[in-house]
Parts: sequence; C-alpha cells; structure tokens
Amino acid sequence: MKPQCVLITGASSGIGKQLAVDYAKQGCSVIACGRNAPTLEALATVHPNIEPLVFDTTDEDQTRSRLSALNKEPDLIILNAGTCEYIEQGRLDPSLFKRVFNVNVFGVVNCIAGLQRFLSQGTHLALMGSTAAYVGLPRAEAYGASKAALSYLAKSLSVDLEEYGVTVSLISPGFVKTPLTDKNDFAMPMIVTPEEASVSIRKGLEKGKREIHFPQKFSLFLKAISLLPLSVQVSLVKRITRRAA
Repeated sequence: MKPQCVLITGASSGIGKQLAVDYAKQGCSVIACGRNAPTLEALATVHPNIEPLVFDTTDEDQTRSRLSALNKEPDLIILNAGTCEYIEQGRLDPSLFKRVFNVNVFGVVNCIAGLQRFLSQGTHLALMGSTAAYVGLPRAEAYGASKAALSYLAKSLSVDLEEYGVTVSLISPGFVKTPLTDKNDFAMPMIVTPEEASVSIRKGLEKGKREIHFPQKFSLFLKAISLLPLSVQVSLVKRITRRAA
C-alpha cells in the first residue's frame, strides 16, 4: 500500500535523498529532514510535494521541537540518518564511539521520542540498520556496534508497538555508493547504487516486511557466517577481508 505522507531523516544525501525523490515521484507527500538546508530546499524546488525540515537529530531539544511542530501526520517514518567512522588496529577511541552512537543510535531515539504521538494504528516505522551488524568486521567496532544496537531496538519495538497497530521494519543494506562509502579505502563487494537501494527498500516496505536486507547474495552470505561458531567467523572474516584488500 502506497503511503500518503513519508518522513525521512538524512534526506540531504545518499539513500535518504534518493528515497525522498522516489516517494515524491510516486505522488507521496514527503517531509525531508536533514541538516543541509540548501540541499533540502533545492529538492523542494524540483518536487513541490517535498517539504524540507532542517534539524540535527543529535540535538534532543531541537529534534523534539521540530517534530512537535509538524502539521502533517506521517504514516511512513524512515529514520535513515547515519554516520560511519573506523578505528585503527583495534585501539578504541571513546570520543569516536560517542560521535557514531550519537548519530546512529541516540539520533534515532530522539526522533522516535519526538514522533511518538504519530505511532498509532497503520503507522510504519523503519530503522536504517546495516549488514555490518551481522558479523564482526575489521575497523567497524563503533559502526557495527551502533547498527547492532538499532537491530535490537527494532526487534524490541516490534513487540511493544504491535498492540498499537504499528509495523516496525529493520532495513539492513550492504554497501551502497554514497558520500559516506566514497570515503572507504577498501574493496566493497556487490556495492549497489542509491537507486537500486531505494527500489529494494520501497518494495520491502510496501510489502510490510519487518526485515529488509540487500543485496541478497551478500546479506545472506553474512547471515550464514553469523550462524557459525565465533572462532570460525573470525577465521572466515580475516580470510575474506584479506582477499578484498
């Protein structure tokens, strides 16, 4: 079923921007959220049914203020805003972890808290996870852990919000060509375009899937590895990433 009003965070670039454009082309009313005002305003100029909403999801007060002022009721909420930073040689940097978790986890929590009045019968809430949460990957301690936290959050919310008629979906992409992955200095197998990612996400959400993961060969491969004993997982991941380097 096509949504009437879609709210998307992280709509200034990458997957979020593509989703905003594609839903607008479908005739949906789109609330495009992000920090880059010029980009969001440019989207609204091209697509009159896109309404820009500028705020920083890591700012709890600002997020609550902006979302409480909404004059439209979104029936599809896609919390997509995210970031990635890598650590080196297993040396943990608390400030790096805080930056990543502030965006990927607490930014999502801030948005959900600000949107709770809309979480009622027929609402669809989607959280942007990652296949990186399936297995331990080199240098991805902060990013993978933040996405694993979102995975648990989505599962738990699915239980608690079901009685209110709210569907919760977890979206777990593999590598998608975005400004975020453009910074990566390693091989990214089976990488897809934002357009391809948007198609997979929109199809999955339209079908009401609680878990959407793609590209399927890549995501199912990682899922299969995650079922193995940890010692075997570590050995396989080391071999795979060594070949990709």
